[in-house]
Amino acid sequence: MKQEPITIEDFKEFFSKIVRIRTIEQAIAERYHAQEMKCPMHLSIGQEGPAVAISMQLNASDRMLSTHRSHAHYLAKGGNLNMMISEFFGRETGCSGGMGGSMHLIDKSCGFEGATAIVGNTIPIAAGVALSQKLSRTKNITVVCFGEGATEEGVFSETLNIASVKNLPLIFFVENNGYSVYSPLSPRQSSNRHITKISEAHGIKSLKGNGNNIEEALAISSEAVKYVRKKRKPCLIELETYRYLEHCGPNNDDHIGYRTKKEIDFWKSYDVISNAKKAIKELGVSPDSLEKLIQENTKEEIDNAFREATLAPFPKIERSISYEYA
Repeated sequence: MKQEPITIEDFKEFFSKIVRIRTIEQAIAERYHAQEMKCPMHLSIGQEGPAVAISMQLNASDRMLSTHRSHAHYLAKGGNLNMMISEFFGRETGCSGGMGGSMHLIDKSCGFEGATAIVGNTIPIAAGVALSQKLSRTKNITVVCFGEGATEEGVFSETLNIASVKNLPLIFFVENNGYSVYSPLSPRQSSNRHITKISEAHGIKSLKGNGNNIEEALAISSEAVKYVRKKRKPCLIELETYRYLEHCGPNNDDHIGYRTKKEIDFWKSYDVISNAKKAIKELGVSPDSLEKLIQENTKEEIDNAFREATLAPFPKIERSISYEYA
């Protein structure tokens, strides 16, 4: 399928969004120690690229589902920052009514169908969402985001199978940061195992690239979305990326020893923001001034969101008996 060239506006949009998300996540990490946000946090610092690349190809009516590390997906899909921060504070103005926290964001107004803490849990749910799109004959598609650790769950292969058999308009979006909590790939998977080959064995078009490379991430995401929207068939994307902070929490965990300094230094030298800055500089745009402007505007957004969250009421006790499903 022929790909449209990436425009300078695409580069600027990508750069603006990853800088905004990074600035928000850093602010959350800095303020988490005040212990006003009571939920566990899985921050996306370092791996903002894939979320932005795929979301730039979607419209508000397309659906997205996510996992425990969902902030970047929610924000990139058009989620409301004030509602997200309020959710972290457990306030009723949160996107999940203050009842879900960081790992259970949901906001149907922007097409964010939900995130859950259970590894692989949203994969079959996404198949159901995509099936509903097929039955209603819409042109919309569904994207389900998850880490490579979720591909070890049985439900991954099961859902690949049904998506292929039913020709569902579904993108399996794998963010491969090389770790499942503190375990790297080598103790968990054969060196001959490839996610894309597993997908292809189910008859599903599969693409792989570097999520920290702006050109690759945008081109692959664009190709996949156009394919699924036109063919009404599933596709899998695997984008490599890297998280900088601990698996869960606002701190560095480099002292634990499960990853080497050499590895961390490599990925930080290949940071998605640095790569994007180089790319747009080559196009004649000043990345430093643009970055500063985005950071200043985002910091105003952040201050307002935290202020509103602290002033918002907690959910009423009666709400705890609502929205219960079995």
